[in-house]
Amino acid sequence: MLLGVDFSCAPTRRKPITVARGRIEQGVLQVQQIDALPSMDGFEALLGEPGPWIGAFDFPFGLPRAFVEAQRLGASTLAVVTELRRRCPTRMEFRALVDAWGSTLPAGQRLPHRVCDRMMPGISSTSPLQTRYVPVGFMYYEGLWRLLQAGVALPGLHEGDAARQAVEAYPGLLAHEIIGTRSYKNGDDEARLTARKTIVQALVHARTRLALPLRIPAALRRAVLADAAGDHLDALLCLVQAAWASAQPGFGLPEAIDPVEGWIATMPLPVSARQAAARESNPVTAKEKA
Repeated sequence: MLLGVDFSCAPTRRKPITVARGRIEQGVLQVQQIDALPSMDGFEALLGEPGPWIGAFDFPFGLPRAFVEAQRLGASTLAVVTELRRRCPTRMEFRALVDAWGSTLPAGQRLPHRVCDRMMPGISSTSPLQTRYVPVGFMYYEGLWRLLQAGVALPGLHEGDAARQAVEAYPGLLAHEIIGTRSYKNGDDEARLTARKTIVQALVHARTRLALPLRIPAALRRAVLADAAGDHLDALLCLVQAAWASAQPGFGLPEAIDPVEGWIATMPLPVSARQAAARESNPVTAKEKA
């Protein structure tokens, strides 16, 4: 089973956690259903579902190293989450910690990014320290520790139940590849509806660098297009990222991931890792080069 999870740090019936489910059959990603989870209880129940499953979750699996080291939070994913929640029992205390640290830095440097946030030219995901506007920091705070508490494995970051694997997703990464900077959510105007249609068509016909065709029932397609908030489509994009990762050696992640920053699934690999992968797929000896 494959899961694509559009996360909310405070789910409600109006703004639920949205989960797309599917499987790869004969090289095609078959979308089976899209569910709404209006509470954290539902999310925790999802994490406890027996495997095997691989899920792509739309929240950060790490924090910028500069912040982690300045706060002496630890050197591993589990250590950082554990210490952070010990010091900050509520997410508002986490915001206060980030604000206090940021106030000592020059303007423009108070919300640093991780290395993986800016690996794709032309697009950058929001800093995991951002707790306002798009509260990605709160999503990290509420989401990651629940994965760890549930015993889910995080490839390259944390050992857990090998039958339940989770990778970090970023739906905007795949959407940007298809429609550039055009907006596709938070509006039911014609331009955004057209953008959603364009994205779904590209996914169906595998017109992305992931080269994975998708099949989605007509009723689900209509629901995705009708969702002006874009939550259904974000969950679908996460599902595609989960499907791609499931078919790659090592989930398509770098061999060595910064244990406090993590890595976004389907994000281009660092140059050194790309070069190593190229050598493996097309080995050329020094003698042959000469």
